[in-house]
Amino acid sequence: MSAIPAGYKQTEVGVIPEDWEVARLSSVSRTPVQNGVFNEPARKGRGCKLINVGDLYTAAPIDINNLEKFDATKTEISKFGVTHGDLFFTRSSITPDGIAYCNIYDQTTREDIVFDCHIIRVQADNKKVDPFFLAKFCVTRPARIYLVANAKTTTMTTVDQAVIGGLPVPLPPLAEQRAIAAALSDVDALLAKVDQFIVKKRDIKQAVMQQLLTGKKRLPGFSGEWEVKPMKSLGNTYGGLTGKTKIDFGHGRARYIPFMNVMTDTVIDAEWLEAVDVASNEMQNLTQKGDLFFNGSSETPEEVGFCSVLLQDIPNLYLNSFCFGFRFNADAKINGLFFAYWFRSVKGRETMAVLAQGATRYNIAKSAFLRLELPQPTEAEQTAIATVLSDMDAEIAALEQRRNKTRALKQGMMQELLTGRIRLV
Repeated sequence: MSAIPAGYKQTEVGVIPEDWEVARLSSVSRTPVQNGVFNEPARKGRGCKLINVGDLYTAAPIDINNLEKFDATKTEISKFGVTHGDLFFTRSSITPDGIAYCNIYDQTTREDIVFDCHIIRVQADNKKVDPFFLAKFCVTRPARIYLVANAKTTTMTTVDQAVIGGLPVPLPPLAEQRAIAAALSDVDALLAKVDQFIVKKRDIKQAVMQQLLTGKKRLPGFSGEWEVKPMKSLGNTYGGLTGKTKIDFGHGRARYIPFMNVMTDTVIDAEWLEAVDVASNEMQNLTQKGDLFFNGSSETPEEVGFCSVLLQDIPNLYLNSFCFGFRFNADAKINGLFFAYWFRSVKGRETMAVLAQGATRYNIAKSAFLRLELPQPTEAEQTAIATVLSDMDAEIAALEQRRNKTRALKQGMMQELLTGRIRLV
């Protein structure tokens, strides 16, 4: 065990400065820890706003713009009305990870809003604790460990007021609490701006896709009508791995493309491949650079036929058994990335949804897919369009990387500030 630094002490929340205290959450609440109003379905859709469990899982603080309406009485509004700085915790969850998830209400304008009975509220005593400091601590690892460890699990994982109220919290002097909360809120504000910028860039990309992939807008230097060809004139389909059981996966010299890699990415992520044991005498279909991949079935028609393209030469690579591949003929004058973008466009998704057949589960027949007719510009125009969209994807990826680095920085800051390793005052 490492020595405790001078000026610090060991507590149940870890090593903290000697001038910090530790208190139970209930002792810094100005009102008893409580559940919210009973949410009767017949009273939904009118009245004041209602904070539900799902509203706590959105980005902090709680977004009040899309709250459900609930016909609360004046007595209920008086008892369960929310105020600036109120902390809310989820009372139950299907999994332990979702239990006692904390969020905060930060609005200062007066508005009638109540909270659901499946939520537990703590009203911070501003004379003892800064509520925003408290909210930051309640999502840290030490707080989560305590809350999950004290939850009860049957068919659902649940906590009660006693568990929430019993959470031990570190208490720096109030001025330091406020400085810590302000510093972390500044990082949150930066993250929010980056997230908004990413959303804006994605919306712009979707609009550009709609224009370029339908020919409504042409890039400089291109004109003339596009040809319309069936997919069977361009190549043929093939299946993924067959005859495999769970003992064949997780080891072996071969690799395969997971189902979610196809679902998630326009371009196959070469770092998201998994091991599989394939004998040299097995009759399996190897993938090739330029191949397209589609998920062939799903629970809804809207989720069938997501497309990805392989743009790297990767030896000994196979496709998972829940997807099918499409290989272009050697003489086909195409750009595979253009087709991947087309199938992920609004028009492409609508087209694949129409092909999906089924009742409880929807599938795409390869024969129907091969009859599918697509408008196709020249190979040069395909490449030009794919390049524009790929550049936009690269810009979005760079923003996402910046956001992820900022999130990691915030986690580091929280660890240092909320344990007193770094002092702001």
